Amino acid sequence: MEFYPPDKTPFFIRALLLPSATCLSFPEDFRRSKKNNVDLFSDLVHQKVRRVCLLAYERAFYLEFESGVLLLFKMHGSRSNILLFPSKEGNPEKLFRKDLREDQNIAIAELEKPLLLNWERFVAVEGNASQFLPTLGKLPRAWLKAHGYLDADLEGRYQLMLQVLDLLDSPLFSIFQEQDQYRLTLLPCEQALETSADPIIAANLYYQKAVVRQAFELQKNRLLRSLTDQQRKTENYLQKTREKLAAMEADPAPSQIADIIMANLHQIPSGAENVNLYDFYTDKTIEINLKRGQSPQKQAENLYRKNKNKKIEFEQVRQNLLGKERLLKVLESEKAELESVQDFRSLKKFMKTGNRTSETTKPESLPFKKFELLGYEVWVGKSARSNDELLRRYVWKEDLWLHAKDVSGSHVIIKNQSGKTLPGPVLEKAASLAAYYSKSKTSSLAAVMYTPCKYVRKVKGSPPGAVAVDREKVLMVRPEGPGDL
Repeated sequence: MEFYPPDKTPFFIRALLLPSATCLSFPEDFRRSKKNNVDLFSDLVHQKVRRVCLLAYERAFYLEFESGVLLLFKMHGSRSNILLFPSKEGNPEKLFRKDLREDQNIAIAELEKPLLLNWERFVAVEGNASQFLPTLGKLPRAWLKAHGYLDADLEGRYQLMLQVLDLLDSPLFSIFQEQDQYRLTLLPCEQALETSADPIIAANLYYQKAVVRQAFELQKNRLLRSLTDQQRKTENYLQKTREKLAAMEADPAPSQIADIIMANLHQIPSGAENVNLYDFYTDKTIEINLKRGQSPQKQAENLYRKNKNKKIEFEQVRQNLLGKERLLKVLESEKAELESVQDFRSLKKFMKTGNRTSETTKPESLPFKKFELLGYEVWVGKSARSNDELLRRYVWKEDLWLHAKDVSGSHVIIKNQSGKTLPGPVLEKAASLAAYYSKSKTSSLAAVMYTPCKYVRKVKGSPPGAVAVDREKVLMVRPEGPGDL
């Protein structure tokens, strides 16, 4: 609101009526924004202010204009409002916050509270502070409680009440911080951030702290919490991944067992299910379990293939670990940079040039796991969204798609090799993987459907991972994980 006194500089009242931060300030200059701007109470334009009236014992005041209309500033915390009255009698004709419908019934005369703050009235309300002075704020009530008001007798309470009223009459405003909130008080304050005897200056200081600074701190702290949360999750991931790598390195390579089997073929009886063989890696004898119905040579062949898949998995885990280590360094750097930010301008700059972890510093990872079956690449989607990305960006129409039937699970892709017929064992093992990476994992037998990728399509609006399938065939297999391949 702008006022232009004769032969003086303009005077401004800025009323912030947000429930989170209700206050008045009086800037020396005010520039209207180009957007979201509208003139309110246009009937008052060019009218002269006759007087300013503060309502007795009420958090409200009004401006009286030469035409007799009144503009009431009702500063009732989260229910603050500005109301236009045609006169001092009757109800308002316009409201700034129209959502506060009960304000339509407000009468200025009813807001005023001509209270008698004497001993007789104090006795009449039995020393109840809220009844004696209804507009006594939270901070004065806390001061009374801290000074023994609740335990004092009636005379003691009255003396404390007179003491706090005397302090409130002292023209010294203090601004202090209580947890995450800034407070304005007339009571003595040892931790004051700002003090002033001028109410205009105090109101402006409070606006800078409670509105501008507090909004800045809330936004900064929100970003800091986000970075701290990402840092914590990354550190947990690194710890678990390092433990996994250590376990993988500690386990003997499947190829070593295969070497021992091949070196001792002449000592393995036909049809044996377990044998004790010499381990030339450790110079000891070890027990090796053999699969029923499978020759030792075939088991050694599978172990060599398993060793190759283990190397691929080990390399994937190692690359993920390196990517997360780079991410952690970026998070630590951004957190230190953000902690040094002290104003909105720097914070906006950081938000544009900083906080890059969401895009540029994330290590690029594939949405699928890779395996090899008899020379064929097999891809297994990592999640529902990864399944969608796998189909959208990575497959070719002649690749073979597999999925456990009628249950949720990973999409499995067998990469097509032009001119070659897909071997039956590859299809069966890939189907076993599809069953293993699904809700049918614990079943003894599971149904898995398969079809070329050109017959799999995403339906618009369907949830992540859901697809429509044509011309599928079904295969019954036993769920088997990577370790059983």
